[in-house]
Amino acid sequence: MSELEESFPLFPLELVLLPHEVVPLHIFEERYKLMIGSCLEQDSEFGILWLSDDGLREVGCSARVAQVLERAEDGRMNILAQGGRPFRLDRRIEELPYPAGDVEFLDDDYEDEDSDVLETARERYANLVEHVTDERPSEDQLAELGAYGMAATIELSPAPKQALLEERSEAARLRVVSELFELARRQLEQAERAQELARSNGKVRL
Repeated sequence: MSELEESFPLFPLELVLLPHEVVPLHIFEERYKLMIGSCLEQDSEFGILWLSDDGLREVGCSARVAQVLERAEDGRMNILAQGGRPFRLDRRIEELPYPAGDVEFLDDDYEDEDSDVLETARERYANLVEHVTDERPSEDQLAELGAYGMAATIELSPAPKQALLEERSEAARLRVVSELFELARRQLEQAERAQELARSNGKVRL
């Protein structure tokens, strides 16, 4: 059964946070200084919702302050926030001094094991990481990663990240990230070939 939480602190932002992902946040507005200060005191979570061009999305991700990087005397903070669990906003709360709402934490609809899909996603993820960093993740590192874990380490635009967050099937998430990783690798290869052609004045070297 889904877990419900009332008056959950909310932080609308122009970004999408995924479970396991770590993002830097600059806290400067009074209401959010109060909210994050309260979360730090109580060692509690808050929720990040994507404030897109189409408005505030209803599915977001809980977050916890992983580290306070800097804290000014006036309460401004630079923090690292780590993603926790997907949730759906059921009702907004207006009575508190910062945004909040009643939320429902989301579980996957069913357990769906697909070893071939998982293996393909991990292989394509490893290929992309190796292409960018020249270092390939070890088998042990890959074995610990699901769709969210892999996507959290790759820079993706908000729309596909939101789609992942709203998807309640791990197999479906793995298929999506697998295609994204392969597309990103091909785009990198095309960009590198274009740069090489530009350096050689359009002549292919044999």
